[in-house]
Amino acid sequence: MKINNSKISLQILYLVSFSHLINDLIQGVIPSIFPLLKENYQLSFVQIGLITFAFQFSASILQPLVGYYTDKRPNVNTQIYGLIISTFGILLLSQAVSFSYIIVSCILIGIGSAIFHPESSRIANLASGGKIGVAQSIFQIGGNLGTAIAPIMVAILVLPNSQKFVSLFIFPLLFGLFILKKVASWYKKRLVINQSVKLHIIARSNGLFHKRKIIIGILLLIIFSKFIYAVSLSNYYSFYLIEKFNLTIEQAQTHLFIYLFSYMLGTAIGGPLGDKFGRIYVIWFSVLGATPFILILPYVNLFYTDVLMILIGLIMASAFPTIMSYAQELLPNKIGVISGLFYGFAFGVAAIGSALIGILADYTSIIFVYQLCSFLPLIGIVCFLLPSINPKKKLKPFIFKGAFRHN
Repeated sequence: MKINNSKISLQILYLVSFSHLINDLIQGVIPSIFPLLKENYQLSFVQIGLITFAFQFSASILQPLVGYYTDKRPNVNTQIYGLIISTFGILLLSQAVSFSYIIVSCILIGIGSAIFHPESSRIANLASGGKIGVAQSIFQIGGNLGTAIAPIMVAILVLPNSQKFVSLFIFPLLFGLFILKKVASWYKKRLVINQSVKLHIIARSNGLFHKRKIIIGILLLIIFSKFIYAVSLSNYYSFYLIEKFNLTIEQAQTHLFIYLFSYMLGTAIGGPLGDKFGRIYVIWFSVLGATPFILILPYVNLFYTDVLMILIGLIMASAFPTIMSYAQELLPNKIGVISGLFYGFAFGVAAIGSALIGILADYTSIIFVYQLCSFLPLIGIVCFLLPSINPKKKLKPFIFKGAFRHN
């Protein structure tokens, strides 16, 4: 009986991950068509930043509220509602004829994403079989892969034709709705099982229950340091490559894919490594390991830019599934709130960061922006203030040479 349940849980993880791919593919369409929109409507970098702000901020505000509501009243169709709203958003974006219409369409996609994420993360947690880090990695691999292939699909389907071809992305959305019906059926049965009380006792026994607000604050600060920089890569990297290396839009999209694909691979390894060696160490590595490469990036040629972007993506991406797993272990009876808060905060940081970067790029240059943003990940040094949730877990000496001690 255990084997069957295990197989079912793994299948659900893959289905949720694939639906996450579709959701984030639609999100990825927005920054991928920025060069086209900028050219067609003569947009400034400030307006590009405002488009991102509209999308990210609408997702940011709603996600914690959706998480709070679904913690109390879980709804098996929540993910489906999210994709339906995103469908309306993508259709409007394909037909948008002005800056205002673009803003409205991106807000709809942001709302759809806000509704989708918290409950999807909860389902991944329920299907984890206790391996929360692995489950979060599988779930987030889908999202990151969707974001990674978006610029390639836009370069193939939209850029050679016109903005109206954005409507083709309605087909993966319809397929996603079909997949989520199966997930909803499993989730409905799973809701009768509640293990949060037992996990909550474990969280208390770690002695961290009363420090949780401080710990959550530290985790959010780490996310702030990472996502401000990440938004400069995902939303403005194409412009940076075009300006610095005189690439075409299509060439820049290919180089953007290299970074986004490496980011997806980093997500794949982060959760399992956190489960095996301890989440603290993966978070430390993501901060200290990526920083030297980030600082060097603005000063190298195109070849080494790609090399550094692969390393940055792999290392930096390993943190988010680990941070999510850490927070969910800290507050296991509030999975929806945690998921909504962290995804929402990440989206909010990206919204504000994108708007500020757009303003700065207009007044200086996109190259100067990248030089300045390279110092932002240093804020993540606060990760050394995080306590270990699993004090009994030991690192193998041959991996870290005894550099760290578990207190």
